[in-house]
Amino acid sequence: MAIRRILIANRGEIALRIHRAAHEMGIETVAVHSTADADAMHVRLADHAVCIGPPSATDSYLNVAAIISAAEVTDADAIHPGYGFLAENEALPVACAAAGIVFVGPGAEAIRSMGDKAGAKALMIAAGVPCVPGYQGEDQSEATLLEEARRIGFPVMIKATAGGGGRGMRLVEREAEFAGLLKSAKSEAKGAFGNDVVLLEKAIADPRHVEIQIMADRHGNAIHCGERDCSVQRRHQKVVEEAPSPVVSPELRARMGQASVDAAKAIGYVGAGTFEYLLDGEGNFYFMEMNTRLQVEHPVTEAITGLDLVELQLRVAAGEALPLAQEDVRFSGHAIEVRLCAEDPQAGFMPQSGVLALWEPAGFVRVEHGLRSGLEVPPYYDSMIAKLIAHGSSRDDARRRLVAALEQTVAMGLRTNKDFLGDCLEHPVFAAGEATTAFIGDHGAALLADGAEGEAQAAMVAAAV
Repeated sequence: MAIRRILIANRGEIALRIHRAAHEMGIETVAVHSTADADAMHVRLADHAVCIGPPSATDSYLNVAAIISAAEVTDADAIHPGYGFLAENEALPVACAAAGIVFVGPGAEAIRSMGDKAGAKALMIAAGVPCVPGYQGEDQSEATLLEEARRIGFPVMIKATAGGGGRGMRLVEREAEFAGLLKSAKSEAKGAFGNDVVLLEKAIADPRHVEIQIMADRHGNAIHCGERDCSVQRRHQKVVEEAPSPVVSPELRARMGQASVDAAKAIGYVGAGTFEYLLDGEGNFYFMEMNTRLQVEHPVTEAITGLDLVELQLRVAAGEALPLAQEDVRFSGHAIEVRLCAEDPQAGFMPQSGVLALWEPAGFVRVEHGLRSGLEVPPYYDSMIAKLIAHGSSRDDARRRLVAALEQTVAMGLRTNKDFLGDCLEHPVFAAGEATTAFIGDHGAALLADGAEGEAQAAMVAAAV
């Protein structure tokens, strides 16, 4: 069916990204917003807008009934969840199906099966995808888990099966630490997800985080769009993403891509999805999880392939076949993205809120944002406020362009991680393409010291003016 009007069940930069793709396809947009976002850019630019509740995400952006009601009131044909909020909550596609509304994403069963880490790992093993040795059994007693940890061999990772974003995850270096860290992981998982079930995995020493972007339609076709390297992370949250990975060869890319496509077909997946892997120093890759949605970092893939992943999502959701085959996917140059967040690196990366007095993004790179000078940045949602993406003929070209873009971007009135991001990009380990998931842990103190020096210089300049 043709999509005439789409409701975007999100806010900020991703809502505007979807709005832009929809308008380019001639599709009207409906924005939803909390009372805190009444004057937000995604609300201003949409064709229609509906307030769905008070500032709390639970009462607004996570309110399935309010979102479905907004779609019905505005006669929307489809709902795009973006990322975060309800993007990986099976309740939304179930409600869409009941209301006769197209959900831009996979079916509820795929979201359910891949949302449970233990179940997803079992499915991947059955599909022949390499997985980290571990334990994902039903017996959750401390004695059994300790016995399994001994069998696997320390160090081990404890992971919440319902988790994400590093919550409910602990690295256990020695057996003596196991009981305490298990209790901590289970408690955090219970509080965050209402589920304290965990799995165990052998800890891979200093791996790289490499993911494969796939797209599948309802006609049995599936392709991969290459890999992204997301190894630069802070507390398991991605900070810098790039494509292609500096350590993935064409042969390894083909193997990882084919494994991901085969797995997507095995579970009957439809839409955009990402298979996340750990890559060790010998070139072995191990399935970590699947994200059943559009990723924050999708622009780097778009930059090197020339594809519009949101447009492909919308076409697939409308029932169209993919307009290209695997051999049509080509790669050009290198792209790097950084996540600009309203947070204070010198205060433990504490989120910031308030008025963004002046916003002037660099004009020579892609900047995804929903900002303007004078905008109130509310305290209720994720701290990421923009993404800067640079594309170059080489990795170093892209890196240098992004460093320059950060230097020229003005974000006054709120503390941000802008200087920290620039210091990450200019660190010799990152510049050499050698950063693993241990990068910020190993070099964080030096990076923060550089940031403090930069802030002091900026304060002196401001005082002089």
